[in-house]
Amino acid sequence: MITTALFPGRYIQGYGAIQRLQKLIPCYGKKGFIISSPSVFEEIIPGIYPPIKEITPVVVEKFMRECSDEEITRLGTIASREACDVVVGLGGGKSIDTAKAVAHELDIPVIIAPTVASTDAPCSSLSVIYRSDTGRIKRVLVLRRNPDVVLVDTQIIANSPERLFVAGMGDALATWFEADSCRLKYAKTIAKGHGSMTAQTLARLCYEILLEYGFTAKMACRNHVVIPAFEHVVEANVLLSGIGFESAGLAAAHAIQDGLNALDKGHEYYHGEKVAFGVLVSLFMTDKPACMIDEVYSLCESVGLPTVLAELGMGSASDEDLAKVASIACAEKETIHNELIPITPELVIAAIKIADAEGNRRKKSNGG
Repeated sequence: MITTALFPGRYIQGYGAIQRLQKLIPCYGKKGFIISSPSVFEEIIPGIYPPIKEITPVVVEKFMRECSDEEITRLGTIASREACDVVVGLGGGKSIDTAKAVAHELDIPVIIAPTVASTDAPCSSLSVIYRSDTGRIKRVLVLRRNPDVVLVDTQIIANSPERLFVAGMGDALATWFEADSCRLKYAKTIAKGHGSMTAQTLARLCYEILLEYGFTAKMACRNHVVIPAFEHVVEANVLLSGIGFESAGLAAAHAIQDGLNALDKGHEYYHGEKVAFGVLVSLFMTDKPACMIDEVYSLCESVGLPTVLAELGMGSASDEDLAKVASIACAEKETIHNELIPITPELVIAAIKIADAEGNRRKKSNGG
């Protein structure tokens, strides 16, 4: 059995870490190409551009909001024309994925500087490409390598929306449960091998950090301050979850999230929010003990992750709706089949109903 693990070339995190960008860019190229989300272009670029330009030439281009083939081509053309030889992705998930894809197409280094900790995308060797006309997922681009540098400024993250930060905890919550399922099933991972002991251990640490520091970190984000607990959870959301999902494996929670996407017509709910509910569903599917079910529900309740369908705008979902969710989740190549037990759409529907019922029961008993 061959194990494989993927890591970013360098991971840097801390208060004010973005200031290191001016010295990092020259380590990887002679001219930088910064891809910035619109809000970052207005709020952050003015503060970091002058000191960077003093050391190395850079071109700053605003990201046009969709990680599409057309946008990747547009930005790649500009970078080539300007003779840029290192890409910097500065912003949220789609701008980050676009920067990774541009660097991949040009075969040059990439530095990723996320401004939110809402997913584990910054460290991964994947870019999710969307259709420019509909906004629907078109394909997943597998990159030749992980980012050369992931630079996480926790001062910037602390000023991001609380809901996005909590959604990142929802994505991270799935890491250990899915990794453990893949370990038991001997399932292969995105890294095209079996999960290593290192990846498994980091996935477990990710879960333990959320249990220990999740609520305090949420309060820190609400008050826009950085304390050790906040640093710990940012690391769990970005680094540990990133290594975990890619090198230890995905299973039921993300597949159920794919199914729930079909009912989220306006895409009003974040990836991590739906993944978190997918974790709750998976607990009943895989017959987890009552003490663990209570532990995970308590964590979700304390940080504000969804525990009922109504909190995902799906409180009135019909049996037909749930059948659609289950059908997508159970598609032939979906990661739900990395669970040790036989999976059927009927089991998924039953587990969704029980997860929702338990969430509602707890709300009533807690006076919610």
